[in-house]
Amino acid sequence: VRMAREPLRLLWNLRSVAEQPRGDGRAVFVVPGFGTNDASTFVLRTYLGRLGHDVTGWGLGINNGQVETQLEQTIDNVRERFDHTGRRVSLVAWSLGGVIAREVARDAPEIVERVITFGTPLYGPRHTASSMARASERRDEIEAQIIERFDRPITRPVTSIYTRRDGVVTWEACVDPDTNTVNVEVGSSHFGLGLDPDVLRLVASTLATPTD
Repeated sequence: VRMAREPLRLLWNLRSVAEQPRGDGRAVFVVPGFGTNDASTFVLRTYLGRLGHDVTGWGLGINNGQVETQLEQTIDNVRERFDHTGRRVSLVAWSLGGVIAREVARDAPEIVERVITFGTPLYGPRHTASSMARASERRDEIEAQIIERFDRPITRPVTSIYTRRDGVVTWEACVDPDTNTVNVEVGSSHFGLGLDPDVLRLVASTLATPTD
């Protein structure tokens, strides 16, 4: 029900969304959430492209949750963008895509400008409705692997957008205590995050803010 109102809110706020700071042609790489592909981020990518950013979709098909495999493929794709432009790439990611984006920044900070996530469970699948709805023998193992990686902090700026009305991801799991992360709350549903005008404005204004 909450998701159904997001397109209407976007139309109502279209002017303020369109008036956000313009980009300078820097590369932006957008990662979709679990079970979706680049089609789910079409509105976001189109919006950022019209603001002047050089936007690229994930290009890896469906995000199937195989983070270990898809992380390496994502690093390769982001590095290709970095090599092509000669400039660090900003990563914008939805839900599980944010887990991948954060790990790209952790493993290859030299090619990443910043990371912006929304509705991303920082501590693994235990904190998502889809995982809790079915048993998973690897749930504890995956969570332990994620927490172990926290010993190596992300050194690039991170913005984590979350909503208490998420409905899919436990909102507390989206809040990063790391002082390198800016946590911002919005009022969207989980599935409406990619259309929410507050999220679009936040992404645009954050991308326009210098990192160094």
